[in-house]
Amino acid sequence: MQHGHLYIISAPSGAGKTSLVKALLDNMDNIMVSVSHTTRPKRDGETHGVNYYFVEKTEFESMLAENTFLESATVFGNYYGTSKTWVESQLSQGIDVILEIDWQGAEKVRKLMPDAINIFILPPSKQVLSQRLYGRGTDAEEVIQRRLDAAMDEMRHCHEFDYLIVNDDFDLALQELQAIIKTQRLTQSVQKQHLAPLLKELLAT
Repeated sequence: MQHGHLYIISAPSGAGKTSLVKALLDNMDNIMVSVSHTTRPKRDGETHGVNYYFVEKTEFESMLAENTFLESATVFGNYYGTSKTWVESQLSQGIDVILEIDWQGAEKVRKLMPDAINIFILPPSKQVLSQRLYGRGTDAEEVIQRRLDAAMDEMRHCHEFDYLIVNDDFDLALQELQAIIKTQRLTQSVQKQHLAPLLKELLAT
């Protein structure tokens, strides 16, 4: 069975990464997002095991001690981590997996899984990024400012990624994201397995 591809997708808060990934999953088969563990409180509309695995700080720290995570990070005072066992299980079944993580997590995963495909989503401008964060209307001023500061730091690492997508026109950004996935599925190593019977027939002497 063909091994799945691991995609690392990073972006500053407000760039539209979550919406793009959701639309990608709605339009493509055999690909899924890794569900991270986190200690942050569950928000309205979120479901345990779907959006995140919501755990207590003590449980997360026990998992850290047991080397459970492929990567982990502390963001705004909360822990986030990606289960190594879960990711490897999906990939071994030929399923493509997306990790939505920050640049620090991406750096850690790249060292452990150098074949991962790295994608960074950028906003079209600082002004648009700020408007999107303020437009949510769910966070206090000081929280938004922290997110803007963190976004600037995040974007300084975009050059470490294989692909850059600017999310100005959503539909175009989605097409570009899909194109990256489709391209990986058309490589020689993948296609020679999918097309084995055809190649045998065409190349027979």
